[in-house]
Amino acid sequence: MSTLVWPPIVPADLIKEEENTLARELEGLLSTLQDTLESLKAGLEECAALLAPSEPGSTLVLSSLRSENLKGFITRVGTRIVKGDIYLRLPSVPIPRGQPSYKLSISTQPTAPTLALNQLTTTRTLINACLDVVDATRWTGDATNANFISGQIRLLHDNIQEAKAALKGWTSSQKLWYDDPVDPAAFTPPLPGNLSFHLSVSEAAVLLNVRTLEATYQNTGTNTPLFAAAGSAPAPSYTGFSIRERLVGVLGGSKQVFHDEAHQVFLYKGQEVRVKEKVRVESQDPSLMAAMAKLGALERNVVLARRALDVVMGREGDEG
Repeated sequence: MSTLVWPPIVPADLIKEEENTLARELEGLLSTLQDTLESLKAGLEECAALLAPSEPGSTLVLSSLRSENLKGFITRVGTRIVKGDIYLRLPSVPIPRGQPSYKLSISTQPTAPTLALNQLTTTRTLINACLDVVDATRWTGDATNANFISGQIRLLHDNIQEAKAALKGWTSSQKLWYDDPVDPAAFTPPLPGNLSFHLSVSEAAVLLNVRTLEATYQNTGTNTPLFAAAGSAPAPSYTGFSIRERLVGVLGGSKQVFHDEAHQVFLYKGQEVRVKEKVRVESQDPSLMAAMAKLGALERNVVLARRALDVVMGREGDEG
C-alpha cells in the first residue's frame, strides 16, 4: 500500500517545504543545545573541583607488589605532591646502619622546589579552556548560527579528549623519566645522585618509578670501561657508582636484577647511565578516577550533540 498526497505538490514547493522543515529542526536543535551546554558546564565544574588544590588532599599508599622493595605514602593536593615518605629496600641502595630501609622524605619546607604532576596541570588547563568555550558559546556568540555552534562544539570535543588523554597517560607530549629529572632539593635530605624518582599518571592512577642508576663508559655503552673490554689493566675508579658496586661484589651481595630497561643506555642529566634496578608502584587515586569517568561521560554527550547537529546540517558524512 502506498500513500499519495492529493492534490500533488509542485516539486518547487516540495523543496521549499523540506527546507523550511529542516530550518525549524535546526532552530529547535540549536535551542536544545543551549541546555546541553549548561549541563556540560556543570559536569566540567565537577571535574575541576576534583582536581582543585583543596586540603587535606588525597593520601595515597605506595606498596610494591609481592615484595618489600618500596613502601610508603604520598599526599597530593591539586597538581602537587606536598608530602610523603618512601622506604626503599633495594640491593643497590645502601641502608644506613641501624635502619630497616632507606628513607626518602618529600620536603615540606616553603622554599623547597615543587614536586608537580605535569599531566594534572595539563588536564586542569584543558578543563578551564572547556569552561571558557562553553561560556563563549552561550553568552558571547550567536546562538542561532549553526556554523558557529558547530565549531565551538568541535573545539569543546577536542579539549575534552585531550584532558581525558592526559589522565590516561602515555601521550606524545608526556616527558620521559630521563628528560624530566626531579630536583634533588625536593627531598630531605636531598635525593642521591644515583637515584631517579619519577611520578606520572597512568589510567587515572599515580605511577611511581624509582630507578637506581650506574654510569656507563662512552666507548662501550656499559659499566665496563674500554680498557677492560680490550683486556688491559683497569685504572681505579672512585665514583659513588663504582664504590658501591665493588663493595657489593666483595661482600657477596645479590646478583643484578633484570628488568625491561636492563640493557638500555639513557642520557640522564648530561651523563650516560644504565638502570641497575627499577621498582614500579601504582596507586589508585579516587579523585582522578572520578574525574576521568566524568570526562568520558561528557565526551559521549558532546559526540552525540555533534552528530545530531551534523545530520541536520547535512554533514553526517564529514570526518572528525
